[in-house]
Parts: sequence; C-alpha cells; structure tokens
Amino acid sequence: MRVVMRGAGDIATGIALRLFAARFQVIMLETAQPTAIRRTVSFSTAVVNGTATVEGVAGVLTPSIDKVEPILASGKIAVLVDPNARLLPQLHPDALVDAILAKRNLGTARTDAPVVIGVGPGFTAGVDCHAVVETKRGHDLGRVILQGQGAVNTGIPGEIGGHSSLRVLRAPSAGTFRQVLDIGTHVTPGDVIGTVDGVPVVTEIAGILRGVLPSGIPVVPQMKCGDVDPRCALSHCYTVSDKARAVGGGVLEAILRLSPGPVTL
Repeated sequence: MRVVMRGAGDIATGIALRLFAARFQVIMLETAQPTAIRRTVSFSTAVVNGTATVEGVAGVLTPSIDKVEPILASGKIAVLVDPNARLLPQLHPDALVDAILAKRNLGTARTDAPVVIGVGPGFTAGVDCHAVVETKRGHDLGRVILQGQGAVNTGIPGEIGGHSSLRVLRAPSAGTFRQVLDIGTHVTPGDVIGTVDGVPVVTEIAGILRGVLPSGIPVVPQMKCGDVDPRCALSHCYTVSDKARAVGGGVLEAILRLSPGPVTL
C-alpha cells in the first residue's frame, strides 16, 4: 500500500516509521521551511539537508515527482516540498494521513484518497476524514475515532517528568529565531537556548534540550521554539517518542480497518 502524509515533523515521523515497518510505501509532503523543533527525529530535516535518517530509516528529499518511484523502490521514504498537497492526484495514494498538527484542517478532504486519516484536533471523522487518531496524552492516546472529533486542544502540553508548560519554550515576540544551544545539551534554569531579534529565550527548568528551531526561522509570539526534557536521557533526543509511536499505531490500525478489500503490502 502507498500512504501519502501531509507533514514530516516528529509525530508524523513516528507514524511514518510505524507504516514503513509494516511494509507500506510512504511519501511525506512538507513546507520549504520546516518548523519542527525535534529535528533529530523528523524527516522534515531532509528538506534542508537532502536526507534524514531516523532509527535507521532514510528519508530522501525528492526534487521532482518522477523521482518518487526510484526512491521508494530503494527502500526509503520520499519527502517532497508540497505544503498544499497539489501533487496528491499524481501520487495515487491508497491512504492519506494529515499529520501537520496545525490544530485545524488546512485543506484535507475525505475525497482525497480511499482512506483519509486526520491526526489530532481540527478534524471530524465522517465529515472531512474517515477517522481521527487522538494525540492528547492520557487514556485515549492513539485511539481511533470513527465518528466525531478528538479532544479539544487546550494549549497545555502533556506532562513529562513532572513538567508540562515549563518544558516548552516559546517565542517572546515576533521576529527571527537564532539558535544558541544544540539539541542534546544539558541545561539548567536561566540558560539561553536561543534569541528572537536579540531577546533571549530562557529555560526555567533543568533537563536536556530535546528540540530547538534552527536559526533563521521567522516566529510569531508564543510559537514553540524549544523543548526541554527533564528526564535528561540523551537517547530521547534521537529516538521517536512514546507519543509518536502510540499515534503511529492508531494510524496503522485505522488504515487497516478502513481499507476497502484485502490489504496488499
């Protein structure tokens, strides 16, 4: 089966790895200037570097649609710059997964593919997609919803290591972000992880910098620009999270449940 995914950030990458391991062909559509902060576990990094390898699987930037087939045939994930999914009709997906995580639908329709999955809030199963997969941490994480919506976005990050809102670093104002510290750096309260037009972005907790925007990204006030993990495990910076794996399992279940006829892998 061929799955096209909108988005290639860390949650989308966790989904892609689950599908790839189940022998699906995966094509990911991203923007020309990705804003994923967990860049070490995001196939969106291929847009900048040409390739990105996450847990031994390679995602390759595909310059044109005629190069997609050779990349898939070589056992890799194809990454295309196509934020509006204009190439979708030419890619002939068996399933479409919208994992942009914009908290709203940016144009995905239930008619885009035989099976259309919306990831997170902003989608309604039975209206603009066939199923929604829950992304909120807790009892229902990864649950497949066949009618209605998932949990409403509260704007409050899930708790990790005893911290919720404080672990996510946000832009103090509009401007251009500049990275100061690298992913994997151990930080303590008061450390500057980056700046926005010279204004420092400071961590309030100790931990390890699990994610940070690259320099040169335009930001708006309160936009995510860093992620401090208080558990201080360096390996967490380079492996897909428990949340991404759970959501990936939900997407895999939804595709297999909803695909018409026998599934051919």
